Amino acid sequence: MFSSIGVTAIISMISHLIFIYITWRVITTINFDPLIRKGRETEARVLIIFITITIGTGVSRFFLEFLQWSQDLLYLF
Repeated sequence: MFSSIGVTAIISMISHLIFIYITWRVITTINFDPLIRKGRETEARVLIIFITITIGTGVSRFFLEFLQWSQDLLYLF
């Protein structure tokens, strides 16, 4: 019982990190320089990191929930 909880935790952590990394790669291709005020580069980078974490985590949760739903289909019949 506890080993399955541990496996789920590891899969969730790895999934979150992978999707955050993918989101980071995508967001860094966008040119935000015209939107950033001079002297506010650090704050802009922190905001981009927060946006990356938010989007990556949301996509990861959808992915993990979709996997769980597909496993739950066994109980349909």
